[in-house]
Amino acid sequence: MLTLLFLLFQVLGLISSVHAVLYTRTAQGAIAWVVSLNAMPILSVPAYWVFGRSKFQGYVDALKDKNLVIREDKLRIHEQFKPYYVPKPKGFPEYPAVKKLSPAPFLRGNKVHLLVDGKATYDSLEQGIKRAKSYILFQFYILQADETGERFRKLLLAKAKEGVSVYVLYDELGSKAISKKLRKELRASGIDIVPFNTTQGPRNRFQLNFRNHRKIMVVDGKESWIGGLNIGDEYLGKDEKLSPWRDTHVHIQGPASLVAQSIFWSDWHWADHKLLDGLNWQPYPAPGISADKGQDVLVLGSGPADELETASLFFTTVLSSAKKRIWIATPYFIPDESTRVSLYLALLKGLDVRIITPRMNDNWFVSNAANVYLSDLSQLGARIYFFNEGFMHQKTMLVDDSLSLIGTVNFDNRSFRLNFEVTAAVADRQFAAEVERMLREDLANSTEMDRFSLQDASLWEKLKARGSALLSPVL
Repeated sequence: MLTLLFLLFQVLGLISSVHAVLYTRTAQGAIAWVVSLNAMPILSVPAYWVFGRSKFQGYVDALKDKNLVIREDKLRIHEQFKPYYVPKPKGFPEYPAVKKLSPAPFLRGNKVHLLVDGKATYDSLEQGIKRAKSYILFQFYILQADETGERFRKLLLAKAKEGVSVYVLYDELGSKAISKKLRKELRASGIDIVPFNTTQGPRNRFQLNFRNHRKIMVVDGKESWIGGLNIGDEYLGKDEKLSPWRDTHVHIQGPASLVAQSIFWSDWHWADHKLLDGLNWQPYPAPGISADKGQDVLVLGSGPADELETASLFFTTVLSSAKKRIWIATPYFIPDESTRVSLYLALLKGLDVRIITPRMNDNWFVSNAANVYLSDLSQLGARIYFFNEGFMHQKTMLVDDSLSLIGTVNFDNRSFRLNFEVTAAVADRQFAAEVERMLREDLANSTEMDRFSLQDASLWEKLKARGSALLSPVL
C-alpha cells in the first residue's frame, strides 16, 4: 500500500509539474515547483494545489455567465460615469496606462475625508449607516463577534428594521467568528449575509490561497469607505499584543463611490450567484460640489481574476511617475521585482524615498523577510523607519505633492497577485497635504535606521531574513 501510495504521488507530481510549466507566472517559480513536485511529491503536490495557482478561474467564469451578462451590465453602468471623467490628473504623465488597467478612470466631483485610526473610522461608518435611506453594502475581510462586531450588528439590524436593504459580505477564512448559526440569525432579522465562498466549484475545492481582503462600505451609491481597518476590537487598540493599533481609512462622497459599489456587486455575484437589484447607479457630485469640481478619485479593484496583474502594474506605474518623493507606510514590505526596480530607479534619480513599517509585527516570517528588501533599499539611500507606537497596519502611499493612495494593498506578492484588493487614489494637493501631515506624525513616532544593513546583523538574523524571504511568493 505504501508503494502504491508513493507511485500515485509520483504520477500526481509529474502531472502537476506539467501544469506548473504551463501556468506558473515566472520561470523561477516554475523551476522551483517542478523540482519540489518530483523530489518531494508527498509534500509538494498538496502544497501546489493549495498555494501554487496564481489565477482564480472560477471568478472569471462567473463574470462570463451569459444568463446574467454582468460584464455587459458593468460596461453599461460605467458609461454613466463619462461626464465625470478626468482627462488628465495633474502630475501623472503615466495616466494612459492606468486608464487601461481600471474600468473607470479618475472621476471628479468627489469629497474625500481622511480617517486616522479606529475611533474616527468607526464613528464615520456609524454615521454613514444611520444616514442610509435605501441600502448598505458592507464588506470586510475580518468581522469579529466581539464588542465592536456587536456595535455594527446592532446598527445594521436597526436599519434593516427600517426597511433599508443590508448586504454583508465577508471572507470565510478571515472571519472565522461568523458561524452558520450567527449567519442564520442575521438572515432571519433581515440582513442578507454571505461568505465570499472561495472554495465553491469543483476546481476550487481545496483552494485557500485566494482571499477577499477588501474593506468596502457603500451607502445608497452616494458615499463609500475604503481602507485598512476591519471590524474588531483590536482596531481600537484592545489587542493585548498589538496595541495601540495604527490604521487609516478614507470616506468618499461622490461618483467614485459607484466604482466601489461596482466592485462589491461583482464580488456578491460570485459569492451568492445573484445580481443585486435596486441599486442606485446614477452618479451624483458630493454635497456642495459641482460636477466639474471637487477632488479627483480613482477606485481600483484588483485580484487574481484580472486578465493582467492589476495591482502590481498599477503600483509600478505610480512609482515610475514620481518626480520628487515616494513615502510608503505598510505593515508588510515584501515588494516584487518590478516594484523593487521602480524604487531602485527612484533612488538613483535622487528622489526622497521613505518607508515606514512596524517594529512590532503580527507575522514573524514577513517581519524577517522584509529586512532583506529594506536593507537593499537602504544601501541605495532609502530612509527606513520602524514605527514604535504599537502595530502599524495602514496601507498608505504619498507620491510627490498631489497623489495619495489608501486602501487594502500591502507591499507583498499576496496583495499584488493573490488577494482581491481595493485602492483609493486621490489626485489632489490639499488632500495630499493632509496625508503628509499624518505621515510626518508617524515618522515622529518611529525610529529611523541609519543605513540599515543586514551585513551588520548576526549570522542568526541573516539566516532568519534570507530564509523567510524564500517564502515571499506566498507571504
